Amino acid sequence: MEIERISKALSKSWSAESSTKWSKDNPSAGQCGVTALVVNDLLGGEIKKTKLPDGWHFYNFIKNKRYDFTVSQFRERILYMDITSNRDEAYADTNEGQYTYLKQKVLDFLFN
Repeated sequence: MEIERISKALSKSWSAESSTKWSKDNPSAGQCGVTALVVNDLLGGEIKKTKLPDGWHFYNFIKNKRYDFTVSQFRERILYMDITSNRDEAYADTNEGQYTYLKQKVLDFLFN
């Protein structure tokens, strides 16, 4: 699956239904955990994390390359630590309703 298509599907799918921090001005806000899970479902790879002042930030490593689909939520540059994480830790950043919603919306954009 093409990374660009997934990136577009994610950006079109993020909403207040997938994160309580979502806003029209910053649609990727609070979407890191749920996004890392959905991308992991679609493409496999690893989930990594980096410590930021407000908590952990999750993203994906696929074929030894970092993909941070939610980096646009930040104004400052991120110094990635690439700490090994997992689905349980990323899931602690979201909930079942947000995860199910985002996954279904992304699949709808990709396959309909």
